[in-house]
Amino acid sequence: MTELLVQPFLGTPVWFWLAFVSLVAALTAFDLGLLHKEDRVMGIAESLKLSAFYISIALAFGAWVWVEKGAELGMQYYTGFFIEKALSIDNIFVISLIFTFFAIPAKYQYRALLWGIIGVIVLRGLMIAAGAALVSEAYWVLYLFAAFLIVTGIKMFFTNDQEPDLANNAAIRWISTRMRVTKELHGDRFFVSAPDERTGRMVLAATPLFLALVVINLADLVFAVDSVPAIFAITTDTFVVYTSNIMAVLGLRALYFALSAMIDRFHYLKHALAAVLVFIGSKIFVSDFLLDDAKFPPVASLAVTIGLIATGIAWSMWKTRDPAAQRR
Repeated sequence: MTELLVQPFLGTPVWFWLAFVSLVAALTAFDLGLLHKEDRVMGIAESLKLSAFYISIALAFGAWVWVEKGAELGMQYYTGFFIEKALSIDNIFVISLIFTFFAIPAKYQYRALLWGIIGVIVLRGLMIAAGAALVSEAYWVLYLFAAFLIVTGIKMFFTNDQEPDLANNAAIRWISTRMRVTKELHGDRFFVSAPDERTGRMVLAATPLFLALVVINLADLVFAVDSVPAIFAITTDTFVVYTSNIMAVLGLRALYFALSAMIDRFHYLKHALAAVLVFIGSKIFVSDFLLDDAKFPPVASLAVTIGLIATGIAWSMWKTRDPAAQRR
């Protein structure tokens, strides 16, 4: 048994993976089973406290990675974590629109978010595994990732924010025409027994809460198209890629209730994230073609990433400090 635990899996001993999976499972069980046995509205203060708890766990886990896998991978974990955490703010905006579109009351949103996060853990795991396989077989794929990040960052900087057209969303139409969906909510349930409109027999039907859950996971896949290449541009260590990504997403549901109420105050963070994506993408080309394959210092990457994100947040809060400032 001991020999199995120390065997490498995707370049990292099995016991590392088991420790991470156990941590995620414990946090999820604690959150759903103890903190939120009943559906209720989470206040901003509680949201911030719980989010601070998750961030503390993520930072402590990074310290463990630092000790067990070395300072370089530790800094790469923190860089990936901060990037993913900042990118998740855009995700929060979209989730808020989805809940509004489906008229999901706040007291049911937290549990839907929890199951959404579980779906994200699985789906991003598959995407990261596929990305790791591509990079291991062909290093040049990193150049495609890097170019994609640069182009995405430039487009993000110059394009205006547009709300997604959920009313004409193809996924919603496809699901609605291929399965029975109730017109009203049934508490926090995703499926219920309902009478068929034609036969009157009781059949299994999805609720609007299930549709919201599906759309949230599809939206995350869209966001993952940016975030997964970003983390691979930082490190190719699969364990660091996956854990930094998941630890950033894990606390998203706690942060949601605080940030959804003031998402407009983070308008200029988008520009900072655009700069981060361009920087991360450019770093690959700089390291391989200008530094003669010498690695870009991880501490410099971490410092630039934190600096850009902090500047974007500070500038956003400053510019939106009062209605008059927002008009200038």
